[in-house]
Amino acid sequence: MTNRIRIAVLGASGYTGADLVRLALGHPRMEITALSANAKAGQTMADIWPHFFPHPRLPTLVRAEEIPWDGIDAVFGCLPHAASAGILSGVRGPRIIDLSADFRLRDASVYAEWYGNAHPAPTLLDEAVYGLTEFARGALRDARLVSCPGCYPTAALLALLPLVEAGVVGTERITIHALSGVSGAGRGLKDTHLFAELAEATHAYAVGRHRHMPEIEQELSRRVHRPVRISFTPHLVPMNRGELETITVELMKGVTATDLRTVLQRRYADEPFVHLLPVGVAPSTRMVRGSNHCVLNVFEDRVPGRAIVIVAIDNLVKGSSGQAIQNMNRMFGWAETLGLEAAPLFP
Repeated sequence: MTNRIRIAVLGASGYTGADLVRLALGHPRMEITALSANAKAGQTMADIWPHFFPHPRLPTLVRAEEIPWDGIDAVFGCLPHAASAGILSGVRGPRIIDLSADFRLRDASVYAEWYGNAHPAPTLLDEAVYGLTEFARGALRDARLVSCPGCYPTAALLALLPLVEAGVVGTERITIHALSGVSGAGRGLKDTHLFAELAEATHAYAVGRHRHMPEIEQELSRRVHRPVRISFTPHLVPMNRGELETITVELMKGVTATDLRTVLQRRYADEPFVHLLPVGVAPSTRMVRGSNHCVLNVFEDRVPGRAIVIVAIDNLVKGSSGQAIQNMNRMFGWAETLGLEAAPLFP
C-alpha cells in the first residue's frame, strides 16, 4: 500500500509504548522509524519485550534527544507526564499524538494543582486537541498536536457525554466506580504490584483524589456549559489489562433507563468501535480484551429516579494506544479502523 508514513514512538519500553508498537506492526501505512527509551538506549525491543523476538528489524532503542525529526511524519509520546511535554515541546515537523497527561487539561493552573508541578509547556495547551476520537473528528484532521484521553476518562466520557448532551441525566450526582488491570499503573516496580500482594485481592487507590477526575469534569462541563462535579473511585484488580466502570446517574424528571438506551443507540449506531449491548447484557472486560472496542449498557436501578451505566474497554488499546492510532488515522485522512480491525482476544 502506498502513502506510508514514518513514525517515532517515545517511551517504547513501557506498556503503552509496547502496545503501540504491537499495533503499528499490523498497520498497513505505518513504518516504525525510531523508538526511544532513555534508560534502555542501545537495547532492542526483543531485549525488553520477548514477544517482539519475531521482529528483529525494529529500530534499536535510542535516547529521545537522538532522534532526527527530519523525515518523521508522526510521533507518539508514550512518556510519563512532565517528561512528555518537555520533549515534545521541542519537536518541529512531525505531527504529535501524545498519550501522557500533559496536554489533557486546558488550564495550566489545574494541571499544577493535580500533578504537583508547573506545566512544562503551557503555551501549547490552546493548540492541543483533546482526542476522544468519536467527539473530536472535526478538529483532528488539521491538528498538529493531539492529546489522547486517559483510560478512565475514555470509558467514562463515552458513556456519559451523549447523556449529558441530551439532557436526560443530572450533572450533580454522577458516581463512578472504576476497575482497572494492573498495566494501567505502569511498569514501575511498586510493592502493591508484587504478585503476592496483588493476586487474590483488590483495593481502591487515590480515593477522592485521582488525577483523572478533573479531566472527566472538564469535558463534561464543556458540553453542558456549566461546572460538573463527579464522585470517582478507582480500584486495582488482579488482571493484566482491561477496565470496567459502573456509573450511577440521576434521571431527569420523566426520563427512564430505556430513554438512556435510546440516546446511546442513536449516538453510536454507526460507530465502528462503540457498541450498545442487547437489553440485560452486562459489559465485561473479556468482551474487548486486546481490541479497540468499547461495550456499554444501561440498567434500571432499584432506587427510583436512578440508572446504572456500565462500560468496558481495554485500558491499553481503546484507553491508550489504539485510540492514539484511531486519532492518527483521522489526522491523515484514512479510515479510522485501519490497523485496528482485530477482534477481541477470547478467552
